[in-house]
Amino acid sequence: MGLIQLRGRTLYRLMKVICGVSFMMYGYDAGVLGGVLLHQPFLDAIGNPTSTYTIPMIVASYDLAACVTAIAIAFFSFRMGRRGTVILGNIVAIVGSILQASAYSLAQLIVGRLCTGFAIGCISSAVPTYLSETGVEIGDRGPANALNAIFLISGVPLAYWIDYGFIKQTTQASWRIPIIFQCIFAILSGGTMYFLPDTPRWYYARNRWEEGDAALAQLNDADVASEQVQHTRREILASIEAELEANASLHWKQFLTMGFTDKTRMKIVRRLCMCFWLPMIREWMGSSLLAYYSSIILSTVAQPSLVSLLSGVLNIFYALGCVPLYFTVERVGRRSVLLYGAIAMTVLISIFTALVAVGPGHPNIQWASIGILFLFLFVFGYAWQGCVWLYCSEIAPLEYRHVGGAFTAAGEWLMTFITVFAGPIGFNQIGWYFWLWVISGNVVAIVFVFLLCPETGGKTLEQVDYLFVRKGFAGLRTNFDVTEEDMEDAFEIKSKDPGVEEREDVGAEERKG
Repeated sequence: MGLIQLRGRTLYRLMKVICGVSFMMYGYDAGVLGGVLLHQPFLDAIGNPTSTYTIPMIVASYDLAACVTAIAIAFFSFRMGRRGTVILGNIVAIVGSILQASAYSLAQLIVGRLCTGFAIGCISSAVPTYLSETGVEIGDRGPANALNAIFLISGVPLAYWIDYGFIKQTTQASWRIPIIFQCIFAILSGGTMYFLPDTPRWYYARNRWEEGDAALAQLNDADVASEQVQHTRREILASIEAELEANASLHWKQFLTMGFTDKTRMKIVRRLCMCFWLPMIREWMGSSLLAYYSSIILSTVAQPSLVSLLSGVLNIFYALGCVPLYFTVERVGRRSVLLYGAIAMTVLISIFTALVAVGPGHPNIQWASIGILFLFLFVFGYAWQGCVWLYCSEIAPLEYRHVGGAFTAAGEWLMTFITVFAGPIGFNQIGWYFWLWVISGNVVAIVFVFLLCPETGGKTLEQVDYLFVRKGFAGLRTNFDVTEEDMEDAFEIKSKDPGVEEREDVGAEERKG
């Protein structure tokens, strides 16, 4: 258990801010290197590399490490807990930042990037789950994850502006200070997280009943014996029993077909595969490509003297797009935000591609393409940046939520690695044709959400399980109520109490051992 004795809404607000600080470091680290890649003191420190692949590899090594970490962390994060995984990530982030900021060779820089990638892999897989599982009201999850996205994307322009201020100098400190600055986020977030409790659902899943009861009571600001706490407790334990029962029909071969041959009653495999594909599609749609290489992209349509300034303003627009989601996600719903956002983004990126294709030599067309890009990133921030993290943390089953978080991070970082590594090479080799790849990702997003993504808003995490029990395309079923009787019938749970008593006995024996 954590040591901070705040309760109720005050405690949850602190949790949201601390998780947001971790994600701000994630965004900051994604953007900070992009602002110094062509800075001469930085190039001098790593030996002025001449290979076309060196710079993309420096950037992409971070993404590759995050991807591998996200997969590897699934095997032991359940034992560590959501809180422990976040703390581990922040500790390693400090080590990685120090290695990068003190680098005088390409090898040391890449090792530092790998360490930071490991850290972000931990943080990105655990934070959304932590936020969703600590919310006690149905309407908590949406705003909490939207706030997290605001912090995340705000880290990108913060990095660009700090870079912009420092690269006017020609000393080694001009790039080392911006990189070491991210330690502030890690120390604040990891240090505070140490004193916070883990999630009640994790405690129950680990048979740590007293701690689960205490955390649930602390978050609800109510006595353990209160009906509010006991009702949530019963729902969580019923969900755990149902998922354990569903394990009998779970087989690794079902993952090879991306869950479409999933025969589990609760579609566990399909839901975990969705956790992988949704963030992967998001990166395919151009998220990290625009965040990492906004300077390179804008240099093809704007004057060199304006590129750095426009990059900073562009990423501010990206962050501002996340703000309306905080106020509307519970009212509009996740599915609508994702679906109509993808449609709008497909139209905008298609217009942008057409303008870039005919723009050279026509200043007015080039400025129009920049305007479309600003609008595209604003919509992106609103529709897909925060909503994907939220949706994946909701659809992942409780017993496999650590796996769902790992799959979510792995999908994002795998496609980020591909995009970030291929982006500058693609722009250099085929020019505007590379944007056709981004357009195709936006089209795939529309089809994926329309067919496979049911609405999860307005339901508890335990009620979300029921959405995947019915047959047919999940995305075409959005309007039905989920009652406790429905859940019991669907899961074929005849009685909750015997199962609960049995697990309590097991938990007691484990604690004695």
